[in-house]
Amino acid sequence: MDSRTLPPSITSQRDGRDDEAVPGVIVVFSGGVPRARIMTLASGPLEIGRSDAGPGKVEDGRVSRRHALVVFEGGRCIVTDLGSQNGTFVDGEPITPRIPTVVQRVIRIGDSLLVPCADVRPFERAGVHTVDGFVRGPAMQAVLEEAARAAQSGTTLHVRGESGTGKEGVAQAFHRASARGGKPLVAVNCAAIPHAIAERLLFGAKRGAYSGAEADAPGYIQEADGSTLFLDEIAELDLQVQAKLLRVLESKEVLSLGASKPRKVDFTFCSATNKDLRALVSAGTLREDLYFRVGRPAVTLPALRNRPEEIPALIAQELAKLSTMAKPHVSLVEQCLLRPWPGNVRELLSEIRTAAQAAQVDGNRIAANHLPATAGSVFGHAMPDPRSISSGAHAAPLSEGARKRVQRDDAEWRMRIEESLRANAGNVAATARSLGLHRTQLRRMVERYGIALDPVASSRDDDADS
Repeated sequence: MDSRTLPPSITSQRDGRDDEAVPGVIVVFSGGVPRARIMTLASGPLEIGRSDAGPGKVEDGRVSRRHALVVFEGGRCIVTDLGSQNGTFVDGEPITPRIPTVVQRVIRIGDSLLVPCADVRPFERAGVHTVDGFVRGPAMQAVLEEAARAAQSGTTLHVRGESGTGKEGVAQAFHRASARGGKPLVAVNCAAIPHAIAERLLFGAKRGAYSGAEADAPGYIQEADGSTLFLDEIAELDLQVQAKLLRVLESKEVLSLGASKPRKVDFTFCSATNKDLRALVSAGTLREDLYFRVGRPAVTLPALRNRPEEIPALIAQELAKLSTMAKPHVSLVEQCLLRPWPGNVRELLSEIRTAAQAAQVDGNRIAANHLPATAGSVFGHAMPDPRSISSGAHAAPLSEGARKRVQRDDAEWRMRIEESLRANAGNVAATARSLGLHRTQLRRMVERYGIALDPVASSRDDDADS
């Protein structure tokens, strides 16, 4: 990722040339509640504030009448504080008044949060809605529309996405849009099925088929007759079981263990993985013939970090389920917008529940300090010992064992930082977020390890730090 604006996922749904895009910002949180308000920059720079007129008006008592100016230049969103009383924050840090600053992720003015968007047209068409308990931003709505078209045409569907992105929710939408939506979806996590009993659980077994089989036991496929079968992590199935599954999909017949004759079944089929199916075929863990049967049509769920417009609504929805009187503070939502969330929606909601519990003793609002420090951060080794980074003369000496551990950690951190810098085109701010570090901390580590930075990317970061 370079220093261009990291946009909401809605910009992936562009319907024209880039020069037709309409840049803008989306007010995603204001007044203590989620919002979905579009501010376009179709006519040029946008002044934001509490002014009585103009498209940039924000109803927020902590926002100045003339608070900030937003422009898009070269695909980047740039904000300038106009000398506001309470200041402007870019990506979690205060910026210097009158100094243009590049925005990567989020702008905070007063108690309002704005997300830059390189093209607001899909947002104008779709917005953010909650349907059947499913928060749907424009990109998610586009995925669900594809799933509905597949269901209505009577085909199978494959859903690809990182863990926690909502693959089963897409399967549910696929099922409801099909002619079999009146019956419950039969959802199976193949990764949770021991290989030794996968065949029996999927295809069923007749009485006496194995020791202890005292009665006929229908499998998941029989239960899905007249409905939809959803197999999550389908590639986790043994190759022999995959072959039998392909036979069922082709013939619409299932032969239970111990049975002499197959039974007719009629169901819609949906599968999912968090990996590339073609790569799994190359690796030999997915049968090629099964891939050609279930791999198309396919939809890909964007990660939560690429759907920031949904995060405030997801937080509010989860807090409502907890029946808590506590409300999300702007600092909490801001931090959630800034973190990468490798566990996606599942991780976000889990950490919000944890934060709500931590806030019970502090009154009626949940702030950023109630969020665990590791929440939403990438997994890896523990943070390096601060004494190994600090250049202070009064740092306590390390023991021999601790010194060796620091040396090992230094080598590992150097490798991780170099890999992340390459993945983020040398952008320090983006690299810091991907590693769960503060930019200042990352810069100290870069200096300590003697890592060379791209001077162009580094200068852009300096602009953002100004």
